Amino acid sequence: MARTMNRSKDERMPRCAHCAEKLRACVDPGGTGPSWCPTLNLADLVDEALEQYGSDAVSALALAASVQEGECYADRTGPEPAPRPVKPRALEICEFAAKLGMKRIGVAFCTGLFEEARIFSRVLESRGFEVVSVACKAGRLPKETIGVRDDQKIRPGCFESMCSPIAQAMILDRFGSELNVLIGLCVGHDSLFFRFSRAPVTVLVAKDRVTGHNPAAALYTAHSYYRNVLSGPEAKPSH
Repeated sequence: MARTMNRSKDERMPRCAHCAEKLRACVDPGGTGPSWCPTLNLADLVDEALEQYGSDAVSALALAASVQEGECYADRTGPEPAPRPVKPRALEICEFAAKLGMKRIGVAFCTGLFEEARIFSRVLESRGFEVVSVACKAGRLPKETIGVRDDQKIRPGCFESMCSPIAQAMILDRFGSELNVLIGLCVGHDSLFFRFSRAPVTVLVAKDRVTGHNPAAALYTAHSYYRNVLSGPEAKPSH
């Protein structure tokens, strides 16, 4: 049964992805926002969230993340600043971890991205980090363990190890990883990893089997090649 929602709360439910303001309240002191703008309506939650930044651990992560964001751009100063991005995400992760004084990095990866995990581990090690890496199939548990039927396997009739992101998170924790990096975990498996990882988590590669692990490609072409991702009127072929 669908949950009945309070209508007054529903009208204020943020829909930031649909904001059409030219000067947005969230980024401009003189900006405005629609009736459901969280910047204008939910100051109590913003203040409650701000309190969480008071702890040493959270404060350090937040500061390092924001400083790292700025350092990813060149030409930020001068009479006519024109910020331009100059660092790939793999390098960002290394610099972010270094800012926090981390020494041991965990890499949780999909077995379909062994080469990417191997290269990134070398990148980390070349910058002085210790790396503990765990593949998704560690443990070799059959998929039947969690109730997967034979016809639901990738190759019915064959033995298939289940992915165990919970085990990945626990193994990395056992060996003292201070920051965990995900490389290509499946949709849902990454959710479980986030839930069970004690260390902070960031993503290097988001799996997309069709687009070469570039999920945004389907969004950029949602009105052309990948219009099938839209289920409404927009999905109709253009003429």
